[in-house]
Amino acid sequence: MNGNIRVGNLFGIPFYVSPSWFIVLGIVTLTYGGELAVFPQLGGITPWILGLVTALLLFASVIAHELGHSLVAISQKIGVKSITLFIFGGLASLEKESETPLEAFSVAIAGPLVSLLLFGLFTIIGVNVSLPLPIAAIISLLASINLALALFNLIPGLPLDGGNVLKALVWKITGNPNQGIIFASRVGQVFGWLAIIIGGLAVVGLSPIGSFWTVLIGFFLLQNAGSSAQSAQVQETMNGLTAKDAVIPNSPIVNQDLNLRSFANDYVIGQNKWSKFLVTDEAGNLLGAIATDDLKKVATSDWTKILVKELIQPNQVLTTVRSNQTLLEVVKLLEQQRIPQLAVVNENGIVVGLLEKASVINLLQQKALLKTA
Repeated sequence: MNGNIRVGNLFGIPFYVSPSWFIVLGIVTLTYGGELAVFPQLGGITPWILGLVTALLLFASVIAHELGHSLVAISQKIGVKSITLFIFGGLASLEKESETPLEAFSVAIAGPLVSLLLFGLFTIIGVNVSLPLPIAAIISLLASINLALALFNLIPGLPLDGGNVLKALVWKITGNPNQGIIFASRVGQVFGWLAIIIGGLAVVGLSPIGSFWTVLIGFFLLQNAGSSAQSAQVQETMNGLTAKDAVIPNSPIVNQDLNLRSFANDYVIGQNKWSKFLVTDEAGNLLGAIATDDLKKVATSDWTKILVKELIQPNQVLTTVRSNQTLLEVVKLLEQQRIPQLAVVNENGIVVGLLEKASVINLLQQKALLKTA
């Protein structure tokens, strides 16, 4: 899975770690191990061992945060493909989006709520339980990190949780999930640029806040927010188009009463573009399909005697869509069923033509060129 390492399974969700995670694990271990070394009761390698334990507990908090998202998604019957730890935290990969703004809001807010609950729990333990000073320091750190994790993720810009909360609110107001994604992505890009600027100024000594990590986080926000906005814009474009718009010009359609000789001469010989043709009756109703390879089953001397309809493959072997279905619905069908082509028919069952992934891509490219022209 993209070079990630599988490390376990919980609630049926596979867990992965990115190789970049080990870099952060090492940095956190050394940093907090060094801070714990100031306690005189800790000698030898003990501070570094506790530093490693602290680092693992911090990442356990990140996992708990992602599980918050995941369990709410599961309650909505949304599958969770994986949870991955990487250099900037964690990511729960869901099979699909929530169906309503309220459900999307619930999934988005669940992670920060878990982090806030952990902050409260560690704070209560730190205040009310008498612990050795090194352990008390670790508990205090875990409380602070969970608070920071919650607050950082509530920044209202994608791909952060706050961005998904904002997306749900805009979706509720506009009734359009793609508008929510585009708006929240733009806000995420603003925060990305702010992080880059603040971090850059800090790196050259012109600002007391920020760091090189702030710059990296800024680039992370900028890249992912940009990708989200672009994807949403494509979906918005497809929502405004129909299957009919993406039909291939001069689609491979033949009449059932054509004999095989005419079919071969007019549509096959010297034209290697199509291996399968849609077959219609006189009214244009879709009856099925014929493959060019089916011609090999019949002696050429009999081609004038046999009609296309005698070699027809039944309509059941074809997947059809209505001409007025949105292009977004069509693309989802192509992806879900892993099929290269669809037959497009109108509300009366009359064949409009054939549609394939390449024709969808060509249409979207044409629309993009018109926008930039």
